[in-house]
Amino acid sequence: MSDKNFRLQDLRARLSANHYKMTPQRKEILQIFLENNADPHLSAEEVYEVLKKKDFDFGLATIYRNVELLSTLGILSKINFDDGRTRYELASADPKVHQHHHLICLKCKKIFEFEEDLLENLETTITTKSGFEIVNHEVKFFGYCADCKGKDNADKKS
Repeated sequence: MSDKNFRLQDLRARLSANHYKMTPQRKEILQIFLENNADPHLSAEEVYEVLKKKDFDFGLATIYRNVELLSTLGILSKINFDDGRTRYELASADPKVHQHHHLICLKCKKIFEFEEDLLENLETTITTKSGFEIVNHEVKFFGYCADCKGKDNADKKS
């Protein structure tokens, strides 16, 4: 995990600063996001399933309330990939750090992160010309990943 992400002590401090307590539910939910490197974009239902496998008995409503709270506090980022589910991922601990862009495969539905910020110059131009202060942006690219493109090419040859 990079330093730009929240750690458990960061969550505790953020909650305390906003007059919330560290509950066992919040601790476990954050721990899932901290440990889940395979797919960092989780829905409340997916968090619930992970907790069930770990033998935690938190209700789905509790998960929904807590991921929404963590999102409101800026610990989780709420993302919509146009798949009918709201997903969450760890936000950057530093609000000045750009998150990243998402590449979404239309075939296999995998989501890839693209770290490079290609819009920095565009943001500067917009701010200069309009006076609009940009605090963040969200970009999603839809297409076909290398695996799916390779499968399509193999299918066409056979």
